[in-house]
Amino acid sequence: MTIRICLIFAVFALTAYGQQRNSFTDSRDGKKYKTAVIGKQTWMAENLNYETGVSKCYDKKIDNCDKYGRLYNWSTAKAACPKGWHLPDDKDWNVLMKFVSPSCSDNTTCEGAGIKLKATNGWDNYRELSGNGTDNFGFAALPGGYGYSYGNFNNIGNYGSWWSASDSDAYIAYSRLMYYSYEGVHRDSYDKNYLLFSVRCVKD
Repeated sequence: MTIRICLIFAVFALTAYGQQRNSFTDSRDGKKYKTAVIGKQTWMAENLNYETGVSKCYDKKIDNCDKYGRLYNWSTAKAACPKGWHLPDDKDWNVLMKFVSPSCSDNTTCEGAGIKLKATNGWDNYRELSGNGTDNFGFAALPGGYGYSYGNFNNIGNYGSWWSASDSDAYIAYSRLMYYSYEGVHRDSYDKNYLLFSVRCVKD
C-alpha cells in the first residue's frame, strides 16, 4: 500500500509540475526531440535543429548544432517548426512564464523564471557561482549563444535567446532570453535579419 501511494504521488507530482516528458520525430529529417508538458502547453525540450533558410550552427560546427540546435534569423524561424508545431508568439511565452512564475506580468521580465527553466548542467559559472538552473518543468534551456547574419558568433555557454513569432514592425521582432548570471527571463526586441537566435517550438 505504501509503495502504491508513493507511485501515485510521483505521477501527480510530475503532472503538477509540468514534467510529463515524451518525444517525437520530425518527419522532415528524422531527428528526434524530447518534449515536456508544462501546464496546458507542450513544448520542445530541446532547441530546433532543422536545417533550412538562414540557419547556422554556432561557429559552423556540427557538434554545436547537435547540442544546442541551430541558430535562425526571424523569418526562417517563423517557418522552421514541423507540422503540428509553431514558433511561440508572445501569448505563448506569457502563458509559460505565468505557469512557471504566477506573479509575472505579460511581456515583461519574469523574475525567477529563468532558473526554473534552465538545464541543470551546461551553463558556465559566473564569479565562481553556477549558472545552471533547477529545470523544474523539463524545459531544459541551454545557452546556445547567438550569431550575426554576417557570420560572427558570441556567448555560447552563458547566453540563450529564443525567437518569438511576435514583432513590433517590419524590422524588429521579440525574443526571450536567459543569462548565466541572472535568474529571470527577459523579453527584448532585435533586428529580424541581423541576429540569429535559437528556436523552441510549441505544439499547436
